[in-house]
Amino acid sequence: MKYVNNVEGNMAPNHLNNFSLHGKTALVTGASRGLGQAIAVGLASAGADVICTSSKAGGCDNTVSSIKAYEKDAKAYSAELSDRKQVKKLIEEMKKNHAQIDILVNNAGTIRRHPAAEFPEKDWDDVIAVNLDSIFFLSQQIGAEMIKRKSGKIINVASLLSFQGGILVPSYAASKHAVAGLTKALANEWAKYNVQVNAIAPGYFSTDNTQKLRDDPVRSKDILSRIPAQRWGEPNDIIGAAIFLASSASDYVNGHILTVDGGWMAR
Repeated sequence: MKYVNNVEGNMAPNHLNNFSLHGKTALVTGASRGLGQAIAVGLASAGADVICTSSKAGGCDNTVSSIKAYEKDAKAYSAELSDRKQVKKLIEEMKKNHAQIDILVNNAGTIRRHPAAEFPEKDWDDVIAVNLDSIFFLSQQIGAEMIKRKSGKIINVASLLSFQGGILVPSYAASKHAVAGLTKALANEWAKYNVQVNAIAPGYFSTDNTQKLRDDPVRSKDILSRIPAQRWGEPNDIIGAAIFLASSASDYVNGHILTVDGGWMAR
């Protein structure tokens, strides 16, 4: 740990170094835009090299450019995470091309809106596959390497619907409740190996997932009226939480679901 002079001229530890990610490699799924892009670039700003994934080839080009502006290494891969074969292939490519992944951010997600009584089977399957299955299999394979090294950070992106039911999104609510449970289950198993598994539960952010809500004047007004911060979150609002959970500053934090919601859950 580095030391600095305090106001009395004595040497004191510089705890801000605990937030540095220099020398670390992070993998962020769903990094083409929105929260995933903000997290990927934010981790680079703290010193990490970043591997980005998106569902389509070239989807992370802008993110990669932003990361390289911090003079950090950036690589991009594409895979449709609703297809388990593509998830398996992605994991194989990661292991082949990267000696070590220190930080895994399972951010990729999707949402479908239908009344529960009319919910299409395929939409249900796709949401569960992306939002839950891919998180487990990526965590399982990359986490196994972290266990061997006895070091690693896994951050899952949960949701306020990890705690609530929402409206017209039964598959999304089910998947995000499951993400919270999986986060705690993995934390219980892997804490003894110095692998911290936590989650961020974003509130209502200005992203593609909430576009329909923001376009609905009634729903948008209802949502804003409950947020003590009186605004929708912006992607950059999530960066601090991500850096904290990715860094050694959170070494004794495990199985926690950190809400970043402008105070929604406090209301």
